[in-house]
This record gives sequence, C-alpha cells and structure tokens, in this order.
Amino acid sequence: MIRKAASLCALLVFTLTSVSAQSLPKKITLIKAGRLVDVKNGRVLTDQSILIEDERIKEVGPSKEVASHAPSDAKVIDLSSSTVLPGLIDCHTHVTSQPTNYYEDLFRKSPIDVAVSAHVYARRTLEAGFTTIRDVGAPEFIDVALRNAIDSGAVVGPRMQVATLTVGATGGHGDVTGFSPYLKFGSFSGIADGVNEIRKLIRFEIKNGADLIKLLATAGVLSEEESVGAPQFSQEEMNAVVEEAAMWGKKVAAHAHGTEGIKRAVRAGVASIEHGSLIDDEGIQLMKQKGTYLVADIYNDDYILAEYTRLGYPDKIIEKERKVGRAQRENFQRAAKAGVKIAFGTDAGVYPHGWNAKQFAHMVRWGLTPMQAIQAATVNAADLLSWSDRVGAIEAGKFADIIAVSRDPIADVTVLEHVSFVMKGGSVIK
Repeated sequence: MIRKAASLCALLVFTLTSVSAQSLPKKITLIKAGRLVDVKNGRVLTDQSILIEDERIKEVGPSKEVASHAPSDAKVIDLSSSTVLPGLIDCHTHVTSQPTNYYEDLFRKSPIDVAVSAHVYARRTLEAGFTTIRDVGAPEFIDVALRNAIDSGAVVGPRMQVATLTVGATGGHGDVTGFSPYLKFGSFSGIADGVNEIRKLIRFEIKNGADLIKLLATAGVLSEEESVGAPQFSQEEMNAVVEEAAMWGKKVAAHAHGTEGIKRAVRAGVASIEHGSLIDDEGIQLMKQKGTYLVADIYNDDYILAEYTRLGYPDKIIEKERKVGRAQRENFQRAAKAGVKIAFGTDAGVYPHGWNAKQFAHMVRWGLTPMQAIQAATVNAADLLSWSDRVGAIEAGKFADIIAVSRDPIADVTVLEHVSFVMKGGSVIK
C-alpha cells in the first residue's frame, strides 16, 4: 500500500512538472534593426527585424514582415538607428588573467588569485561584444571552472571553449621558468615528451574538461628562452597530438611562430595556427591545401612594446617581440592575400581584456576589408569552433547573440571598439 501511494505521488509530481513546463510562457523579443550585417553573404541589409523566442532566433527579415508574426505582447528593442551584428568571437584568449607586474605575477600570485578575478575579465569581454571565446591555455583547470560557472548562470560571461593546460616540451615555451631544478611546485603540468606521455596528458586534459587541445609547437615571445620560433616537438610527436585529440573528438590549436614548427603542425593536421609570425610561402601553401585557419594576434605588438618594460618584463622578451612584431603583420598580409582561411584571435590577456576589438583596425590595415575582418570574427570563427549551428550569424535557429554599434562598421571598423548593445542568448547584457 505504501509503495503504491509513493508511486502515485511520483506520478502526480511528474505530471504537474510537465504541465507547468508546458504552460510557461515563452519570452518573445522583437529587435528592430536599422542596418543588419549579413556576414554569410557579405552585405549590409536595411530595415530588418529579428524575432527571438527565449534564447534562440526564430525569424529574421524585412521589418514589416517579421513584425507581423510577433505577438502583441512581445518586448520590442528599437535599434533602428544602429547597425546590428552577430555577437563577435575571439578564438585566442587567456581570459583568466592579464599581466600587472612580471615578477609579482610569477612569485606572489597563486592559482587562487587567478581564479577569483577571472569572472571580472569574462564580463569585460562579453560587454565588449564578444559573446563567444576560445580560451587557449589556463592553469589548474580554472578555465573549466569559469566555463561551467558561466554555463550554469552563476557568472556572467561569454560562451567558452577551453584548452586547459597547454601541451609543451621540457625546456620549451611552457617550461622556461629560470628557477633552480631543486625548487618544486605543486601545480598541474602540461609538459610531455614523447608519444606516450603526450597521449596520456591529452587524455588527462579531456577527462578534466578540455574542449580542445593547445599545442606549443614552437618557442615563443613571452618566455625567457633564446629562440622565438624554433620547433619544440618532432613531427612524430605533433602527429600524436592531433591523432589522440581526434580520437576523443577534439581539435588542436597550435601556438607556432617559427617556419619549420608551423609546417610540422600543419602537416600533423592541426585546426589552426596561432600567431604564424614567420610563416613562409611553403607554409602558406600547406595551410591552403589543408584548410588550416590562421589566427594571428596582430594588435598586441603595440601594447607589448609600449607597456611591458613598465610592467617589469625582461629586456630579452621585449627584444624578441621587436623581432617578430612587424614580420607577423607582413606575413599575415601575405597569407590573407594568398587565400588562407582567417579567424579572429587576439591573445587577449597579453593586453587588457575588453580591448579585443582593437585588432579589427589592424586586420584592415594589413590586408582585409572591413567585411572580411568582421567575417573572421563571426562565420569563420564559428566554423573553426565547429559551432556554426549555434553562433556566428544572425539567422533562425541560432542563439540570439546580438550586438549593435552606433555607426556603420563597414565604413569605419573602429566603431566595433565601442559596442553599445550586447545580447547573449536572448538576454540583454548591455
């Protein structure tokens, strides 16, 4: 009898819950857009409206037609004097931190310091109009915790794909500390040598929440090693990174400044080359042949040269930046002209979060049209993330991730540095 009563109670609760869920009214929003950037077709449309149901876009089209399908109690957002775009995507961020003082950051701050401030940078990024980011390296799985907190609604921030620990070689870009070998640190390590260690590390990262794998294919700028671009894994090791990641359904982003390391990573099958500073003609042709994206952070050279001496960075690091900054921009121009696929990525965290859109002007200065630069941060970036079904354009079925600016970004792309309206998933953030 007791068991029967319990079953009836459970059935009643289930029924009431189902009825309640079905009877909840849908949140309907109508956005009136004076100009709308159609990033898929590379054009700007006028007098458009966007009908949103809960967190998704239901309909986009001429205002008169779309408005006729909206219920009388729909919330209306009038952006008829603005240009409306899909939420922007930054494919190369380090959103959990940003530099304040070189030695204090190294010696005084713990992962707890990083974790408690990460949400601040996430919100700044979102309010700057970047509704989706790919975060390519963070300590102690802080990026996983931040992503999960955002997804649950506990923290305000962009949609995130995270790489967790960067995969680096002993003595390489991710392992040059300058400390005595007798000093021991209790943090998780992304250092792996040889195929077996690499495979085990990748499994460990995916087990603990990685959405993608970040490979340190070459030396780098912001580490105290002699080279800026020497390869740091063999071809066999890079192949293993991509093969292991693919087995678990993950893509690989390769930090690569130097010529040979870029080509090894492309041959291995990485999804994107990050930086690409010293790429040569053969590397460009390989990237075109393989369909590899170039994610080149061509703004932050300005910030590093202007501010990093004040932040206490060693002269060796500043000199390395001087060697690659101009070359990276010139090679970006050559790659873009050759038809290499370009996705927007800034290395935000090397400079202040929220400044991500400053890169658009540099992309235009170094070879892209304003529309191409915007497409790099929308449809192209969504393709790189394998999220074309949910973000990257304003069209039915996608998340209602929408931004607006006061003027025409096709006429002046710097207007994207001053986003006046941000919506993520149908909720107004700014």
